[in-house]
Amino acid sequence: MFARKGYHRAIVDDIVRTSGTSKGAVYHHFPNKEAVFLALVDDFAARLARSAAAAIAEQHGALAKVECALTAALATFAANERLARLILLEAVSLGPTYQAKRAEVADRFAALIQGYLDEAVADGSIAPLDTRVATLAWLGALNEIVVQWLHGGVRDLTETIPALTRVLLRSIGARGG
Repeated sequence: MFARKGYHRAIVDDIVRTSGTSKGAVYHHFPNKEAVFLALVDDFAARLARSAAAAIAEQHGALAKVECALTAALATFAANERLARLILLEAVSLGPTYQAKRAEVADRFAALIQGYLDEAVADGSIAPLDTRVATLAWLGALNEIVVQWLHGGVRDLTETIPALTRVLLRSIGARGG
């Protein structure tokens, strides 16, 4: 409902109707519309994480894992355009609670990326570097690619994957990147 109508135009009655539950059931689990939305953000973040984890599980070596996680994340955004638009563009005006949630989700993904970059340094796949700075640069690049896609500046998100992967891998001095 949020993706269809936007956060501000969606009302709890719409959520109740769409979910096929009662208003009492919704309010039993969520104190307000904002809590429902934040749960939706958590759900989407979990989908992104599951997608990346599934891709990573099939790979050996830190760099292959990083590359597959990137591909899985962009493919997940591409498959959920309306939700991505809502979370990344429309919801930025929701204030401090949403900004805290967004920071929490970004921190989770930063820890995942940095862990694999640290692993790549440890196994000699890349030269030692400040993996925290590299992680933040990667998150910024991913965010910008997705935002540009949502604004129409990138025609097909999945078509960016090979070029973005090369740029990001080169940014850390990865062999073959």
